[in-house]
Amino acid sequence: MPGVSTSGVEVSLVSSKGFWLLLGGEELFVPYAEFPWFKQATVEAITTVERPSTDHLYWPLIDVDLAVASIRNPASFPLISKAKPSSEKGC
Repeated sequence: MPGVSTSGVEVSLVSSKGFWLLLGGEELFVPYAEFPWFKQATVEAITTVERPSTDHLYWPLIDVDLAVASIRNPASFPLISKAKPSSEKGC
């Protein structure tokens, strides 16, 4: 069983555009435009975050895993969905 991470994570502010994460001495903004899984999440779900390792964050209440690198540079991790728009489903 892995040990407890000594690098803490904390959500410092939640706004209508995204939220700020404090990772040790680093502060990162997580915009909903780049990370849409959080847009409809409750404040409790957003602020309940774990850091299992230095480059891994996990939000258990909404089952979202992210690499810290994807927050630092979202353009390097484009979101690609295979889902069809709702207007194309079940025709």
